[in-house]
Amino acid sequence: MIAIASLFVVLILSLLVTRIATVALTLTGLSNEVARFQARSAFSGVGFTTGESEQIVNHPVRRRILLLLMLLGNAGIVTVTTSLIFTLVSATEEGNLLPQLLLLVGGLSGLLIAANSVWVNRHLSPIIKWALEKWTDLDVRDYANLLQLYGKYGILEVQVQAGGWLVEKTLSQLRLSEEGVLVLGINPKTGDYLAAPRGQTLIHAEDTLILYGNVSALAELNQRRAGYVGDVAHKQAADHLQEEFETQDHLAS
Repeated sequence: MIAIASLFVVLILSLLVTRIATVALTLTGLSNEVARFQARSAFSGVGFTTGESEQIVNHPVRRRILLLLMLLGNAGIVTVTTSLIFTLVSATEEGNLLPQLLLLVGGLSGLLIAANSVWVNRHLSPIIKWALEKWTDLDVRDYANLLQLYGKYGILEVQVQAGGWLVEKTLSQLRLSEEGVLVLGINPKTGDYLAAPRGQTLIHAEDTLILYGNVSALAELNQRRAGYVGDVAHKQAADHLQEEFETQDHLAS
């Protein structure tokens, strides 16, 4: 029984550590899904090599968080494995393997439910966030909340398609701001990343645009055909946004 209790304590602490790391990574600007995946990967020692991993390595704060996770993960995995083996061996020798297995399965199921519980996450995350900001020197920023990245707003990477409406036009010609779309940066097919591009910046096929705005508008933007059809779609989107502004001003008054 002591071995099983020790196992549950280690597992609970492990889940808490990865939850804290997930919140910390989220506060540095990662999405919750990416942060949770990277935290669990580092803690378990899997170490997936992806573009998301490069975002971690190139960011000093994220790198420190995952380095600590790796150190804690090695100790935690060894402890869990040792406790599990000790529990099964002891239960076999004492002849009460079935009750111990039922207790083990029940406890693990409860931990799994708690780890994926929306209610637990909703109440635990604000506490972790407050503690991190109060007692650590991590340079954290809640970009998701700052940019209102929920509901209908979001940031999207759009790879410009050849023959589309965006190709071979400057940002001034595109007038994307009329549709409520902001170009935060451009990853050219050749060359270095361009942050906060200016109006004279020319868009080429296979460039990757980092856009902020209404998610549905961003998804539609890269599907526009070049020429008159695309120009009409732009005007319709701009007129629709203007109508929304006028409606909001009317309601406010």
